[in-house]
Amino acid sequence: MLFRKFTAFAIVTSVLLTGCSVVEHWIYRPDINQGNYVTQDALDLLKVGQSKEQVVFIMGSPMLTSVFGDNVWYYVFRQQPQHGDVSQRSYAVYFDEMGLVKDIKASELDGSKSLEEMNKQGISDPIDKKSDDDNPDSDS
Repeated sequence: MLFRKFTAFAIVTSVLLTGCSVVEHWIYRPDINQGNYVTQDALDLLKVGQSKEQVVFIMGSPMLTSVFGDNVWYYVFRQQPQHGDVSQRSYAVYFDEMGLVKDIKASELDGSKSLEEMNKQGISDPIDKKSDDDNPDSDS
C-alpha cells in the first residue's frame, strides 16, 4: 500500500514539476507575421537618391516615422513561427531636405534568421496564396 502511494505521489509530483512544458507543443499557436513584409527583391530596388514616392512604391508605407519630422522611415519585419524563436529585421530609410533617400540602414534582433530564411519558412503568407478563382481550369 505504501508503494502505491509513493508511486502516485511521484507521478503527480513529476507532472506538476514539468508544468506545461510537456504539452506546450500540443497547444496550437498561430504563426505571427508583423510589420512590413520585406523581400530581398524590394531591398535590391531601394537605392540612395530615390524619392519618397518611389520608396513607398517599392517598400510600402512605413511602419513608423521619425518623431522629429518625416525624414526617417522605419520598416520592421517580425516573424514568430508557432513554437519557434522570434526573428526581426528592421530597415531605416533616411531622407534629406529635398525628400530623397540619403542613407539606408539595416538592423536585426540577436539570433534572428536571415531575410531569405524568414521568407522561405512555411509560415502562412497571404501574399503568395492563390484562390480557386485564380485558376481558369477549375471545374467550379
